[in-house]
Amino acid sequence: MLIGKHLIAGNWVAGDTPFMSSPATGEALAFAVGTPAHVDAAVQGAEAAYPSYSALSREARAAFLDKIAEEIDARGPEITAIGTSETGLPAARLEGERGRTTGQLRLFANHIRKGEYLDRRFDAAQPDRAPAPRPEIRMMQVPVGPVAVFGASNFPLAFSTAGGDTASALAAGCPVVVKGHSAHPGTGEIVAQAIDAAVKACGIHPGVFSLVQGGNRDVGEALVQHPLIKAVGFTGSLGGGRALFDLCARRPEPIPFFGELGSVNPMFLLPAAVAARGAALAAGWAGSLTMGAGQFCTNPGIAVVIDGAETQAFIDAAKAGLAKVGAQTMLTDGIAQAYRAGRDRVAASAGVQEVLTSVCDMRQATPYLFEVSGADWLANHALGEEVFGPLGLVVRVADFAEMQAVAGALQGQLTCTLQIDPADYPQARLLLPVLERKAGRVLANGFPTGVEVVDAQVHGGPYPASTNFGATSVGTLSIRRWLRPVAFQNLPAELFPADLV
Repeated sequence: MLIGKHLIAGNWVAGDTPFMSSPATGEALAFAVGTPAHVDAAVQGAEAAYPSYSALSREARAAFLDKIAEEIDARGPEITAIGTSETGLPAARLEGERGRTTGQLRLFANHIRKGEYLDRRFDAAQPDRAPAPRPEIRMMQVPVGPVAVFGASNFPLAFSTAGGDTASALAAGCPVVVKGHSAHPGTGEIVAQAIDAAVKACGIHPGVFSLVQGGNRDVGEALVQHPLIKAVGFTGSLGGGRALFDLCARRPEPIPFFGELGSVNPMFLLPAAVAARGAALAAGWAGSLTMGAGQFCTNPGIAVVIDGAETQAFIDAAKAGLAKVGAQTMLTDGIAQAYRAGRDRVAASAGVQEVLTSVCDMRQATPYLFEVSGADWLANHALGEEVFGPLGLVVRVADFAEMQAVAGALQGQLTCTLQIDPADYPQARLLLPVLERKAGRVLANGFPTGVEVVDAQVHGGPYPASTNFGATSVGTLSIRRWLRPVAFQNLPAELFPADLV
């Protein structure tokens, strides 16, 4: 049952004023508006929880993560019902995303049981070394302290209340304060109820998790500037993320801000692949581009292709594939408005030609396709900026040298894709060193809208794709964002932390 309150250190707390949700379908509901005072109470609770929670055995933390997953699954029908109402996403998508969410929790439970993430190192003492003896030094990773997590608009489960940031931080031993996204407050509350139930079942300090709903910009600012918060996870817009990043950097004690800020995820289609299977590539691109109304941070918004006999056939096939896709409901009115603004910006750019146009209004999105020459793309930095939605831009370059220039001019990306056949390998070898400097994930002969949650995954990249090129927000490596190394020199064995041995 929804109660419309914040969860703060084990207590469900009302606010002085409510805000109304804006569901895609169904009835609008009232939820408490968060304030800086709510943030302070939540962070104080997290700090109080830190000593006992960070000292829990890895098995106890793993059991807690497994219990959260169990409690979320137990609320599956309720989550799907409110999630489809709030976001307009189909039930199958919400059920799949719930599976990914609980899968992440269980993945991190198994990951910390193994203990490899601690990166333990040991250098034995050398008391007889000349000219000076060497001390014994042992090193391992320890949790940084309470962390803040911002829920994402486009993933109400997998990147929100109990999403990857929360799962990895809890696995690391860090209490978490979540700033819920106002696009899906009901979904966030039910997931918070599941976490609260797991906290009680496992006997964990209640300050280990809090959810603060709604609120104006001052709530997010209060959270990242709170002196007890030691790191921040964020998935969202470049503008919002950069503003929070700057606040973190300007603190008296600067802290890391791990922001995933979006990407255009360019595809480079080399000639042999286009000649052999251009129509199939175009159909696959259209499907990837419109999946979920294009509301994925790995949406492949740009296709770079060398102008030639097969290029127009590829564009025509992409147009045909996109034309079959009808209007889709976007996650929020604001996202729909931003999509139309991005469409207008691209359409008005010098040298851009319309290939497929449509009409969309209110909260609906329909596909658009444009093309531009490589020279005009290189002359207009704005054409390399993300349009969040089902909009594609074909960049027709004159030759491979111009394709290399486009690759070199890219900003940081989450992904870059090569569509290649064996005859393309010599050119691919020349592109690959450029693309690996631009992206966190380089893939061949596939489409990037599908981020596997596995040990080897990297979901991040050079700025502006993310604010920390050495981090990932997906996969087990993401736990390292919430850890720091500590060396223990000549520490008596009786004082060793349990994981140090």
